Amino acid sequence: MDKKTEQISSFKAAMGNYPTGVTVVTAFNQQGKPMGLTVNSFASVSLEPLLILWSIDKRVYSYEDFLKVDKFTVNILASDQSDLCTLFSSKVEDRFSQCDWKKSELELPVLADTLATLQCKVFSQIDAGDHTTIIGEVIDIRNEDKEPLLYHRRTIGPIPNEFYS
Repeated sequence: MDKKTEQISSFKAAMGNYPTGVTVVTAFNQQGKPMGLTVNSFASVSLEPLLILWSIDKRVYSYEDFLKVDKFTVNILASDQSDLCTLFSSKVEDRFSQCDWKKSELELPVLADTLATLQCKVFSQIDAGDHTTIIGEVIDIRNEDKEPLLYHRRTIGPIPNEFYS
């Protein structure tokens, strides 16, 4: 294995060992059709103004569509929503016909029963290697009293009960 391949493998192992929450980012494309993808590269950025970020792989089929939107929703998945994580990371074309969602008052697709939703307007887009990082200004927030869905070591699931003891 060459040094670069070894470094990429080590990087993936390190990042895979870092637990993250799981989100599905949704928006309407230019034709008015809902689109969405599973994202775990999500983080808060600022309180003044309220900013978050997420990154999209340039090879994703909806990459160009997401770069053209002016607003989007980050749906933070609850512990019982691993099916949505799988659905929105699959090659299924009409993902929204297979889940419960609605159009919000802000004209954005919002998934049902999530831990939280953050409706955002695009603040900036930053080219970052093989990804683009999209920073959003949060314009609406909804929280529910639920447990989060986590991604850790290439596994999706709820926080283990022993974490709470």
